[in-house]
Amino acid sequence: MNSPSRLKLTLVIASVILCWAYSPIGVHMGLRSYSPGQLALLRFLIASVFMGGVALVLDIGRPRLRDVPWLLVLGFFGVFLHHTCLNYGQQWVTAAASSVLAQSAPLFSVLIAFFCLRERVSVWRWSCVLLGLLGVLVVIWGEQGVGDIDPRGLLILLAAVSWSVYFAIQKHCAHRYSPLTLACYMVWSGTLMLCVNLPGLPAAVAQAPWPENLAVLVLGIFPSALAYLAWAYVLKHVEVSRASVAMYLIPPVAMAMAAILLGEHVAGQVMLGAMIVLASVAAISLEGRWRRGSVAYAERAQPMAVEVLGDKGVAKVQDGR
Repeated sequence: MNSPSRLKLTLVIASVILCWAYSPIGVHMGLRSYSPGQLALLRFLIASVFMGGVALVLDIGRPRLRDVPWLLVLGFFGVFLHHTCLNYGQQWVTAAASSVLAQSAPLFSVLIAFFCLRERVSVWRWSCVLLGLLGVLVVIWGEQGVGDIDPRGLLILLAAVSWSVYFAIQKHCAHRYSPLTLACYMVWSGTLMLCVNLPGLPAAVAQAPWPENLAVLVLGIFPSALAYLAWAYVLKHVEVSRASVAMYLIPPVAMAMAAILLGEHVAGQVMLGAMIVLASVAAISLEGRWRRGSVAYAERAQPMAVEVLGDKGVAKVQDGR
């Protein structure tokens, strides 16, 4: 199979950024007519139908019976808890601030790795976590002021923690299923759990103005379905570490979209906090690449000793360690 051109990959990545940057804007618009739970359910009902059509066309594999509990757990953390907290929290913060706080998930991944998975965490990563949490405080300060922080707005941080748990658990199934297959089963299982919000939803849909319903329709198709398909395509052709760098563009794009579509004014402190959070997250991801590069360089630089044995020219190579 031929690799896609760089232009095509760039366009696909740009579409993913636009889709996920729209997510907090669509949520903000949908909350005008729906409760947080109803909005999450309606969004993922649309996504589930869309992903079902994709699954029929692409014929994704069936899950193993022993993996079903893990897929349900993925749906709980990746869809049910994450989007429920996100929707409830966004009632109390702007779409711009929400996009920044939601991108703090890698910071909590480090904490989960240390406290839950007992992994060693370098001083560099601890410094990045502290810097990132400082950035989170700056965002909250710029959004609500030090004395006016609404704890309900901090539910977005719980959503980020939930997303971190989702990624940690995803590693258990990633080697057995493709990203698209995992995305489909995550969406379907999470939607099933969100059905607890079904009472009253049909009436809410009938009463909601068409702009809000259109916003939710876009929310269900693009950020919740098409973006996952596009991201799965990107991951087939680009290393995860390289592709994930593009995700740092989501908050600034979301801020611009919020200013245009919602008329939000982004405070200077929020922008400063966003830069701190994104810099800390980028530093965490770059550490791994820097370490791999250092190891590769060290291996290439190892002295080689060659001893020629006998007339046949047999060479014995020792790596000099």
